[in-house]
Amino acid sequence: MTKTDDRLFFVYIVRCCDGTLYTGASTDVPKRVARHNAAKGAKYTRARLPVVLVWSKQLPTWLEAAREEARIKRLTRKQKEALICS
Repeated sequence: MTKTDDRLFFVYIVRCCDGTLYTGASTDVPKRVARHNAAKGAKYTRARLPVVLVWSKQLPTWLEAAREEARIKRLTRKQKEALICS
């Protein structure tokens, strides 16, 4: 595992109760998903609870996680579903 400042960095995708997908970045994915489900996460997910983690990827730095998050957000739904299945 690659660490920077003793932290791990991840990009993740959750599936909302309405079937939509939300992409984010975090240093603690289980805690972040719990915050989403407690309606303390992103405004987008608050209206679409509960959410379920469907994919995550570890990256070596926060900058790379943020860039990967932005890249994934630009993908089509079909491309995101293919990423989740890979």
